Amino acid sequence: MKTLLVPIHSAGWPFITMFSLATALLFYFFNNLGSIGIVLTLWCIYFFRDPNRVTPTREGLIVSPADGKVQLIDKAEPPIELEMGKNKRWRICIFMNVFNVHVNRIPISGTLHKLAYRPGKFFNASLDKASEFNERQSIRLKLSDGGDIAFVQIAGLIARRILCDVSEGLSVKTGERFGIIRFGSRVDVYLPEGIEPLVSVGQTSVAGETVIAESKI
Repeated sequence: MKTLLVPIHSAGWPFITMFSLATALLFYFFNNLGSIGIVLTLWCIYFFRDPNRVTPTREGLIVSPADGKVQLIDKAEPPIELEMGKNKRWRICIFMNVFNVHVNRIPISGTLHKLAYRPGKFFNASLDKASEFNERQSIRLKLSDGGDIAFVQIAGLIARRILCDVSEGLSVKTGERFGIIRFGSRVDVYLPEGIEPLVSVGQTSVAGETVIAESKI
């Protein structure tokens, strides 16, 4: 029998506990406000849900690292801190609103070559300038054919905490979880040189499942 319970990301339990305690206090001291606490607690549980995904297995497929809407597709230089050169690559920007799953997943198998965190502003993540000025965690991943791909967790207007659970030198597989951004944000993907997007602006993507491009591996 298929369970109705969706797994919760470990980063969510402190918040769920806090909301639950606050709800209990509201019921104890202000009984009529307790229902508000219940709604907020249920929303917190919903936000930190971490559903299982079915990742395509064909070698070379690049999948979306985030749930959300494809906000922008253009050509841009990868973040300077990743030392990937100044050649512009296809960039796919995926915006996550507060109702999307916020657990991020590895877009393609490879080895994590460089990780770089940079503090910054908290502009609305749907704005183009968020890629340059907002707080971000940038990741460069080396592919088996010697090429590379970059993906960047970007904080937004509400998102104030980027969690990245991987480290340099680690071998990872397509669809594996690598982090989470709390409360609305964005993930940018800089495709390997010579690779073009297979998605369109406005398309909804599912982390670990939606194919956004295909490598020449």
